[in-house]
Amino acid sequence: MDQWITLDWDALGANFWSATVDGLTFGGIYALVALGYTLVYGVLNLINFAHSEVFIVGAYAIVFTLTSLGFGPSVPNLAWYQIAANLLLAVIFGMLASAITAFIVERVAYKPLRVKGAPRLVFLISAIGMSFVIQYLIFVWRGPNPEPSVIMFENKAIFDIGGTLIYFDSILIVTAAIVMMIAVDQFIRRTKLGRGIRAVAQDPDTATLMGVNRERIIISTFVIGGLLAGVAALFYVMKVPSGVLYLGGFVLGVKAFTAAVLGGIGNVRGALLGGLLLGLIGNYGQILLGSAQWTDVVCFVVLIVVLMVRPEGILGSNLGKVRA
Repeated sequence: MDQWITLDWDALGANFWSATVDGLTFGGIYALVALGYTLVYGVLNLINFAHSEVFIVGAYAIVFTLTSLGFGPSVPNLAWYQIAANLLLAVIFGMLASAITAFIVERVAYKPLRVKGAPRLVFLISAIGMSFVIQYLIFVWRGPNPEPSVIMFENKAIFDIGGTLIYFDSILIVTAAIVMMIAVDQFIRRTKLGRGIRAVAQDPDTATLMGVNRERIIISTFVIGGLLAGVAALFYVMKVPSGVLYLGGFVLGVKAFTAAVLGGIGNVRGALLGGLLLGLIGNYGQILLGSAQWTDVVCFVVLIVVLMVRPEGILGSNLGKVRA
Protein backbone atom coordinates (compact mmCIF):
# COMPACT_ATOMS: atom_id res chain seq x y z
CA MET A 1 0.00 0.00 0.00
CA ASP A 2 1.40 3.41 -1.00
CA GLN A 3 1.98 5.90 1.73
CA TRP A 4 0.19 9.21 1.41
CA ILE A 5 3.20 11.17 2.68
CA THR A 6 6.81 10.01 2.53
CA LEU A 7 9.85 11.74 3.97
CA ASP A 8 12.92 11.78 1.75
CA TRP A 9 15.77 12.08 4.24
CA ASP A 10 18.36 11.30 1.57
CA ALA A 11 17.24 14.32 -0.46
CA LEU A 12 17.50 16.52 2.62
CA GLY A 13 21.01 15.28 3.31
CA ALA A 14 22.07 15.91 -0.27
CA ASN A 15 20.56 19.42 -0.34
CA PHE A 16 21.10 20.40 3.27
CA TRP A 17 23.39 23.39 2.75
CA SER A 18 21.50 24.86 -0.19
CA ALA A 19 18.22 24.48 1.76
CA THR A 20 19.83 26.12 4.79
CA VAL A 21 21.12 29.11 2.83
CA ASP A 22 17.80 29.65 1.02
CA GLY A 23 15.90 29.17 4.26
CA LEU A 24 17.94 31.81 6.08
CA THR A 25 17.59 34.17 3.10
CA PHE A 26 13.81 33.99 3.00
CA GLY A 27 13.77 33.90 6.80
CA GLY A 28 15.46 37.31 6.84
CA ILE A 29 12.65 38.69 4.67
CA TYR A 30 10.00 37.12 6.92
CA ALA A 31 11.72 38.63 9.95
CA LEU A 32 11.67 42.18 8.60
CA VAL A 33 7.96 41.93 7.78
CA ALA A 34 7.29 40.22 11.12
CA LEU A 35 8.61 43.29 12.92
CA GLY A 36 5.57 45.24 11.73
CA TYR A 37 3.23 42.68 13.30
CA THR A 38 5.32 42.59 16.46
CA LEU A 39 5.49 46.35 17.03
CA VAL A 40 1.78 46.95 16.43
CA TYR A 41 0.78 44.00 18.60
CA GLY A 42 3.12 45.15 21.35
CA VAL A 43 1.56 48.62 21.48
CA LEU A 44 -2.10 47.94 20.62
CA ASN A 45 -2.54 44.18 21.23
CA LEU A 46 -3.79 44.15 17.65
CA ILE A 47 -2.90 41.86 14.75
CA ASN A 48 -2.60 44.21 11.78
CA PHE A 49 -3.55 41.85 8.96
CA ALA A 50 -3.28 44.74 6.49
CA HIS A 51 0.49 44.76 7.05
CA SER A 52 0.98 42.28 4.19
CA GLU A 53 -0.50 44.89 1.83
CA VAL A 54 1.74 47.57 3.35
CA PHE A 55 4.61 45.32 2.29
CA ILE A 56 3.37 44.70 -1.26
CA VAL A 57 2.77 48.43 -1.88
CA GLY A 58 6.46 48.93 -1.10
CA ALA A 59 7.34 46.18 -3.56
CA TYR A 60 5.34 47.92 -6.30
CA ALA A 61 7.10 51.20 -5.54
CA ILE A 62 10.49 49.52 -5.84
CA VAL A 63 9.63 47.88 -9.15
CA PHE A 64 8.30 51.14 -10.60
CA THR A 65 11.36 53.06 -9.41
CA LEU A 66 13.83 50.58 -10.83
CA THR A 67 11.92 50.31 -14.10
CA SER A 68 11.95 54.09 -14.49
CA LEU A 69 15.71 54.02 -13.89
CA GLY A 70 16.20 51.62 -16.80
CA PHE A 71 16.32 48.27 -15.00
CA GLY A 72 14.63 45.33 -16.68
CA PRO A 73 14.67 41.55 -17.12
CA SER A 74 18.41 41.46 -17.89
CA VAL A 75 21.50 42.36 -15.86
CA PRO A 76 22.05 46.15 -16.01
CA ASN A 77 25.21 47.40 -17.73
CA LEU A 78 26.21 49.71 -14.89
CA ALA A 79 29.15 50.10 -12.53
CA TRP A 80 28.65 48.74 -9.01
CA TYR A 81 28.38 52.19 -7.46
CA GLN A 82 25.70 53.19 -9.96
CA ILE A 83 23.73 50.05 -9.13
CA ALA A 84 24.15 50.76 -5.41
CA ALA A 85 22.92 54.33 -5.82
CA ASN A 86 19.88 53.19 -7.82
CA LEU A 87 19.03 50.51 -5.27
CA LEU A 88 19.33 53.06 -2.47
CA LEU A 89 16.92 55.36 -4.30
CA ALA A 90 14.53 52.46 -4.93
CA VAL A 91 14.51 51.34 -1.30
CA ILE A 92 13.88 54.91 -0.15
CA PHE A 93 10.79 55.10 -2.38
CA GLY A 94 9.74 51.64 -1.23
CA MET A 95 10.08 52.60 2.43
CA LEU A 96 8.18 55.85 1.89
CA ALA A 97 5.36 54.06 0.03
CA SER A 98 5.01 51.41 2.74
CA ALA A 99 5.25 53.95 5.57
CA ILE A 100 2.57 56.19 4.00
CA THR A 101 0.33 53.17 3.43
CA ALA A 102 0.80 52.08 7.06
CA PHE A 103 -0.05 55.61 8.23
CA ILE A 104 -3.22 55.67 6.10
CA VAL A 105 -4.26 52.22 7.36
CA GLU A 106 -3.91 53.38 10.96
CA ARG A 107 -5.79 56.65 10.41
CA VAL A 108 -8.61 55.13 8.33
CA ALA A 109 -9.11 51.64 9.76
CA TYR A 110 -8.08 51.88 13.41
CA LYS A 111 -8.20 55.41 14.82
CA PRO A 112 -12.01 55.84 14.43
CA LEU A 113 -12.49 52.53 16.26
CA ARG A 114 -10.17 53.60 19.09
CA VAL A 115 -12.06 56.87 19.47
CA LYS A 116 -15.34 54.96 19.80
CA GLY A 117 -13.84 52.34 22.13
CA ALA A 118 -14.77 49.49 19.80
CA PRO A 119 -14.27 45.86 20.89
CA ARG A 120 -11.05 44.18 19.81
CA LEU A 121 -12.88 41.86 17.41
CA VAL A 122 -14.04 44.91 15.45
CA PHE A 123 -10.40 45.98 15.00
CA LEU A 124 -9.61 42.54 13.62
CA ILE A 125 -12.48 42.69 11.14
CA SER A 126 -11.43 46.19 10.10
CA ALA A 127 -7.85 44.98 9.52
CA ILE A 128 -9.02 42.16 7.27
CA GLY A 129 -11.34 44.53 5.40
CA MET A 130 -8.54 47.05 4.86
CA SER A 131 -6.35 44.26 3.53
CA PHE A 132 -8.93 43.36 0.88
CA VAL A 133 -9.51 47.03 0.00
CA ILE A 134 -5.82 47.58 -0.74
CA GLN A 135 -5.55 44.29 -2.65
CA TYR A 136 -8.38 45.11 -4.99
CA LEU A 137 -7.41 48.72 -5.46
CA ILE A 138 -4.11 47.36 -6.79
CA PHE A 139 -6.03 44.80 -8.86
CA VAL A 140 -8.15 47.53 -10.48
CA TRP A 141 -5.03 49.61 -11.11
CA ARG A 142 -2.54 46.96 -12.30
CA GLY A 143 -4.66 43.93 -13.19
CA PRO A 144 -4.18 40.27 -12.20
CA ASN A 145 -0.77 39.70 -13.80
CA PRO A 146 2.57 40.09 -11.99
CA GLU A 147 4.82 43.00 -12.82
CA PRO A 148 7.72 42.35 -15.25
CA SER A 149 10.85 40.98 -13.64
CA VAL A 150 13.52 43.44 -12.56
CA ILE A 151 17.08 42.15 -12.28
CA MET A 152 19.14 44.40 -10.02
CA PHE A 153 22.67 43.04 -10.54
CA GLU A 154 24.66 40.01 -11.59
CA ASN A 155 24.36 37.65 -8.66
CA LYS A 156 27.84 36.19 -8.21
CA ALA A 157 28.92 33.32 -5.98
CA ILE A 158 31.11 34.55 -3.10
CA PHE A 159 32.22 31.25 -1.54
CA ASP A 160 30.97 27.70 -1.05
CA ILE A 161 30.07 25.53 1.94
CA GLY A 162 30.13 21.77 1.48
CA GLY A 163 30.00 22.18 -2.26
CA THR A 164 27.07 24.63 -2.12
CA LEU A 165 27.72 28.05 -3.65
CA ILE A 166 26.76 31.01 -1.47
CA TYR A 167 25.64 33.96 -3.58
CA PHE A 168 25.90 37.66 -2.88
CA ASP A 169 22.14 38.26 -2.53
CA SER A 170 21.82 35.67 0.26
CA ILE A 171 24.69 37.21 2.22
CA LEU A 172 23.27 40.70 1.73
CA ILE A 173 19.73 39.80 2.83
CA VAL A 174 20.70 37.82 5.94
CA THR A 175 23.30 40.39 7.02
CA ALA A 176 20.93 43.31 6.47
CA ALA A 177 18.12 41.57 8.38
CA ILE A 178 20.39 40.95 11.38
CA VAL A 179 21.79 44.50 11.33
CA MET A 180 18.33 46.05 11.09
CA MET A 181 17.01 43.85 13.89
CA ILE A 182 19.87 44.99 16.13
CA ALA A 183 19.21 48.61 15.17
CA VAL A 184 15.48 48.36 15.94
CA ASP A 185 16.15 46.51 19.19
CA GLN A 186 18.57 49.22 20.34
CA PHE A 187 16.19 51.94 19.17
CA ILE A 188 13.40 50.46 21.30
CA ARG A 189 15.71 50.11 24.30
CA ARG A 190 17.71 53.34 24.25
CA THR A 191 15.85 56.20 22.56
CA LYS A 192 13.17 58.49 23.97
CA LEU A 193 10.65 57.32 21.38
CA GLY A 194 11.57 53.71 22.12
CA ARG A 195 10.95 54.27 25.83
CA GLY A 196 7.58 55.75 24.92
CA ILE A 197 6.75 52.67 22.83
CA ARG A 198 7.69 50.39 25.73
CA ALA A 199 5.68 52.50 28.19
CA VAL A 200 2.52 52.40 26.05
CA ALA A 201 3.00 48.66 25.46
CA GLN A 202 3.27 48.05 29.20
CA ASP A 203 0.51 50.32 30.50
CA PRO A 204 -1.06 52.85 28.08
CA ASP A 205 -3.13 54.64 30.75
CA THR A 206 -0.22 55.20 33.11
CA ALA A 207 2.03 56.19 30.19
CA THR A 208 -0.51 58.86 29.20
CA LEU A 209 -0.64 60.18 32.76
CA MET A 210 3.15 60.42 32.72
CA GLY A 211 3.06 62.67 29.65
CA VAL A 212 3.54 60.16 26.84
CA ASN A 213 1.58 61.10 23.72
CA ARG A 214 -0.17 57.82 22.96
CA GLU A 215 -1.39 58.86 19.52
CA ARG A 216 2.13 59.87 18.50
CA ILE A 217 3.48 56.51 19.71
CA ILE A 218 0.84 54.58 17.78
CA ILE A 219 1.51 56.49 14.56
CA SER A 220 5.26 56.07 15.00
CA THR A 221 4.85 52.33 15.52
CA PHE A 222 2.88 51.89 12.31
CA VAL A 223 5.32 54.05 10.36
CA ILE A 224 8.38 52.18 11.66
CA GLY A 225 6.75 48.90 10.70
CA GLY A 226 6.03 50.33 7.25
CA LEU A 227 9.64 51.46 6.79
CA LEU A 228 10.91 47.98 7.63
CA ALA A 229 8.35 46.43 5.28
CA GLY A 230 9.74 48.66 2.50
CA VAL A 231 13.23 47.28 3.11
CA ALA A 232 11.87 43.74 3.09
CA ALA A 233 10.15 44.55 -0.21
CA LEU A 234 13.51 45.38 -1.82
CA PHE A 235 14.92 42.02 -0.77
CA TYR A 236 11.76 40.23 -1.90
CA VAL A 237 11.99 41.77 -5.38
CA MET A 238 15.69 40.91 -5.39
CA LYS A 239 15.00 37.27 -4.56
CA VAL A 240 11.67 36.80 -6.40
CA PRO A 241 11.78 39.21 -9.39
CA SER A 242 8.45 38.00 -10.78
CA GLY A 243 6.55 37.91 -7.49
CA VAL A 244 5.05 41.40 -7.40
CA LEU A 245 1.29 41.15 -7.95
CA TYR A 246 -1.79 42.30 -6.10
CA LEU A 247 -2.07 39.08 -4.06
CA GLY A 248 1.69 38.77 -3.59
CA GLY A 249 1.73 39.95 -0.01
CA PHE A 250 -0.90 37.60 1.38
CA VAL A 251 1.02 34.34 1.76
CA LEU A 252 4.23 36.09 2.73
CA GLY A 253 2.30 38.13 5.28
CA VAL A 254 0.88 34.99 6.87
CA LYS A 255 4.39 33.52 7.01
CA ALA A 256 5.71 36.70 8.61
CA PHE A 257 2.87 36.58 11.15
CA THR A 258 3.77 32.94 11.84
CA ALA A 259 7.39 34.00 12.34
CA ALA A 260 6.30 36.67 14.83
CA VAL A 261 4.19 34.14 16.77
CA LEU A 262 6.96 31.52 16.65
CA GLY A 263 9.58 33.84 18.06
CA GLY A 264 7.21 35.56 20.50
CA ILE A 265 4.86 38.19 19.15
CA GLY A 266 5.62 41.55 20.69
CA ASN A 267 9.29 40.60 20.97
CA VAL A 268 11.70 42.31 18.54
CA ARG A 269 14.39 39.68 18.92
CA GLY A 270 11.73 37.00 18.60
CA ALA A 271 10.81 38.34 15.15
CA LEU A 272 14.36 37.67 13.91
CA LEU A 273 14.56 34.26 15.56
CA GLY A 274 11.11 33.26 14.33
CA GLY A 275 11.78 34.46 10.79
CA LEU A 276 15.06 32.57 10.42
CA LEU A 277 13.63 29.42 12.01
CA LEU A 278 10.52 29.50 9.83
CA GLY A 279 12.61 29.94 6.70
CA LEU A 280 14.65 26.88 7.62
CA ILE A 281 11.62 24.79 8.60
CA GLY A 282 9.80 25.65 5.37
CA ASN A 283 12.77 24.79 3.17
CA TYR A 284 13.63 21.58 4.99
CA GLY A 285 9.96 20.57 4.88
CA GLN A 286 9.59 21.04 1.12
CA ILE A 287 12.67 18.89 0.46
CA LEU A 288 11.57 16.18 2.87
CA LEU A 289 8.10 16.08 1.31
CA GLY A 290 9.40 16.28 -2.26
CA SER A 291 7.67 19.41 -3.56
CA ALA A 292 7.92 23.20 -3.20
CA GLN A 293 4.12 23.24 -2.90
CA TRP A 294 4.50 21.91 0.64
CA THR A 295 6.38 24.99 1.86
CA ASP A 296 3.26 26.99 2.68
CA VAL A 297 1.56 23.97 4.26
CA VAL A 298 4.53 23.36 6.54
CA CYS A 299 4.55 27.00 7.64
CA PHE A 300 0.82 26.95 8.43
CA VAL A 301 1.22 23.72 10.39
CA VAL A 302 3.98 25.43 12.40
CA LEU A 303 1.57 28.28 13.20
CA ILE A 304 -1.10 25.86 14.44
CA VAL A 305 1.37 23.85 16.52
CA VAL A 306 2.87 26.96 18.15
CA LEU A 307 -0.57 28.35 19.01
CA MET A 308 -1.54 25.01 20.56
CA VAL A 309 1.70 24.22 22.40
CA ARG A 310 3.35 27.56 23.21
CA PRO A 311 1.20 30.52 22.13
CA GLU A 312 3.61 33.00 23.77
CA GLY A 313 6.35 31.88 21.36
CA ILE A 314 9.93 30.77 21.95
CA LEU A 315 11.19 33.91 23.68
CA GLY A 316 7.82 34.66 25.16
CA SER A 317 8.23 38.19 26.51
CA ASN A 318 6.30 41.15 25.12
CA LEU A 319 7.41 44.63 24.12
CA GLY A 320 6.40 46.19 27.40
CA LYS A 321 8.82 43.97 29.34
CA VAL A 322 11.89 44.99 27.34
CA ARG A 323 14.50 46.65 29.53
CA ALA A 324 17.15 49.11 28.47
